[in-house]
Amino acid sequence: MNLRLPKNTHLLGPERARFAAELKKAYISGTSIRELSEQTGRSFGWVHRMLGEAGVVFRSRGGPTRATGPEDQA
Repeated sequence: MNLRLPKNTHLLGPERARFAAELKKAYISGTSIRELSEQTGRSFGWVHRMLGEAGVVFRSRGGPTRATGPEDQA
């Protein structure tokens, strides 16, 4: 999937909604906002805004965590 946009490209109307849906699909499948930013050539804030427009429920920060109790060290 090619998400790269030419510089100074403005997305409006259905094209914007379509692109936001592509970003949402990638984000839901596990791609981070930072990775999407690199893939599109757009800022973190721009990608975050587009995902918000697409209705994404954002993951918490920091990635997965795991317990470090004695039972986890087996």
